[in-house]
Amino acid sequence: MPAADGKMRMTDVATPKQLLRIIQPIPSKKAEPFKVWLAEVGNDRLNEIQDPELTIERAMKEYRALGYSDDWINPRLQSIQIRKDLTDEWDKSGIEDELEYAILTNLMTKEWSGKSVQEYKAHKGLRKESLRDNMTNTELVLNMLAETATSEIHKAS
Repeated sequence: MPAADGKMRMTDVATPKQLLRIIQPIPSKKAEPFKVWLAEVGNDRLNEIQDPELTIERAMKEYRALGYSDDWINPRLQSIQIRKDLTDEWDKSGIEDELEYAILTNLMTKEWSGKSVQEYKAHKGLRKESLRDNMTNTELVLNMLAETATSEIHKAS
């Protein structure tokens, strides 16, 4: 990888998952806060398996922490369920490939917004951020309408 001086240097790299696995067995006081955090997150996820409503509460808490209002959070959470219903419909028809989902989503987005997903993200100045997390309430509603209509049309055909 390129170093600060511009020269290429051999560098060890790891994914976040790999880094967390590396931290687990380290016998160090400095690693202890990470181990405690990993245990808390693991416990939270196990609790969410037992009570899925906790997942929704966590999502609401995270969105609030990011500064979103409850008036925005509720439609956003609804949009997640509507998207899930649509992808379930697509799954029934044999669509499994992420590229196929992307193509269909792109077509649907272009129909309701006049822009492809990439054009829409560029319009909003987004790079890696979630487009849906950066939509206004009106945009969320229009997107939900498009996804609901697409799902209903698919069911009827």
